[in-house]
Amino acid sequence: MTGPIPFDDRYDEPDQLRDQLRRILRHRALIALGILLGVLGGLALSQQRAHTYAATSEVLVRSTTDPFSAVGVSADNQVSMSTEQRIAASATVAVRAARLLGRPDSQAGMLGTQVRVTNPLKSQVLRFEFTADGPQRAARGANAFADAYLADRESRNDATVARTTLALQQQIAVLNQRLSQGVETAKSAAQNQLYNLQKRVLDIKARDTDGGDVVRRATAPALPVGPGPRTLLALGLASGLLLGIMLAWARSALDSRVGSVGEVQSALRAPVVGVLPSDDGGDRALLTVGRTASPRTEAYRALAFRLRQIGDPGGPGQVLVVAPRRAGDAEEVAANLGAALADNGSDVLLLDTAAHTTGLAAQLPLIPIEAPTTGEFPPGGSAFVEADVAGRFAFSSDRATGPFDRTESADAGASTVVVAGPFLTHADTLSVAQRADGILVVVRPGHTRREDLRQMQELIGCSGGRILGAVLDAGRKRRRLSALRRPKHRLASGTGLPSTELPERDATLSISRR
Repeated sequence: MTGPIPFDDRYDEPDQLRDQLRRILRHRALIALGILLGVLGGLALSQQRAHTYAATSEVLVRSTTDPFSAVGVSADNQVSMSTEQRIAASATVAVRAARLLGRPDSQAGMLGTQVRVTNPLKSQVLRFEFTADGPQRAARGANAFADAYLADRESRNDATVARTTLALQQQIAVLNQRLSQGVETAKSAAQNQLYNLQKRVLDIKARDTDGGDVVRRATAPALPVGPGPRTLLALGLASGLLLGIMLAWARSALDSRVGSVGEVQSALRAPVVGVLPSDDGGDRALLTVGRTASPRTEAYRALAFRLRQIGDPGGPGQVLVVAPRRAGDAEEVAANLGAALADNGSDVLLLDTAAHTTGLAAQLPLIPIEAPTTGEFPPGGSAFVEADVAGRFAFSSDRATGPFDRTESADAGASTVVVAGPFLTHADTLSVAQRADGILVVVRPGHTRREDLRQMQELIGCSGGRILGAVLDAGRKRRRLSALRRPKHRLASGTGLPSTELPERDATLSISRR
């Protein structure tokens, strides 16, 4: 073949956005956790807001910040609203408000955090918004701060009046002394100046020093502040969903496990030759080809057909089926691949080179051979596998046939499917890979790590092996030992395989259907 085989399935999608969404949706638990946190946060906020009330009072600030020297200045320029806003939110006003509410001065700081002073645009109005845990407290607090601000501003105006009149009284005393000691010619000018000073003092004392008026008294609010519980729950749900998506995206970005055809091909530098769908509700037996009909069985047949295209016309030769770290993944693929190859009328030998770690012999329906053959199929020490296939399908282990040899299947005129232990955890698997014609890597999306595939590719490439491709296995539910099919027959002594009772029918008829 000249390139990777395209697969239109849930592991391969040309649209990058859809692929990213699939990566995020793999972590549904994190999305659910984010939604749960958002809903709990909305509930907590609604409970807190349910006992929080806010009342507002407004004060009109008179345009006489310095009413005694603002001659010729417009009313808009006689007061600085930004300065008055800062003064209204100062600690001095908070102390006055605490005294009006009957609280000690030590609580003035806490009261200052409950009030918010604002100035509406293009106005001389200060708005006092007080927040408390009750409607009556909120109204009394807002009115107390408004009265405290007016009282503070009045005291500041009174202090300005006192200072100004004191200076004028001193000037008047000096003029009176001059009049009593001066000559007649200077008395007229001094009397005019004295008259003007006395008139200014009267004008200053006659001015109103209140400095503002309460234009809106705060009343007890009927509803708590903020949105209602339903709105907060909706906002919490939306925020939680966004949080969950962000957590899932971060988890997918940090996840080292492969999840698509592109990731497998990039890490292994080999095409994906097959995708096995999940078959959770199907037969629990290890061998399905020739025994049951399911989408997973048809996927095995398609995989065998592609391997014939990759290999020689006479067959794929010796194919090593191996998984990076899980032996169970390769066992099922190897057994069903051998049955699918034999269904085309060929002789196939399933060879287990790691019988001490795998359980193929205990999971396959084996039929014993009466007398071992020499130089013919199947080789000595092997047994037939009971499957409804057109060709002959045999099983053997390294304990029965000895070390695996590249010429073994060629001499017997059959294809060989070899199963070994996990590639990265069994050192002997690399030597088997060097002697095989091709290597088929079984990958579990969502379980196999990219680093493992890259390490396999480097080791196999350096040793001179050939990777035929990868098989993506969506997985099945784990089979329990009690649900596994046990062999029904006893094998001949000396085969190295498990022994059970022999059948009373010809073994050759059960495997040779044509």
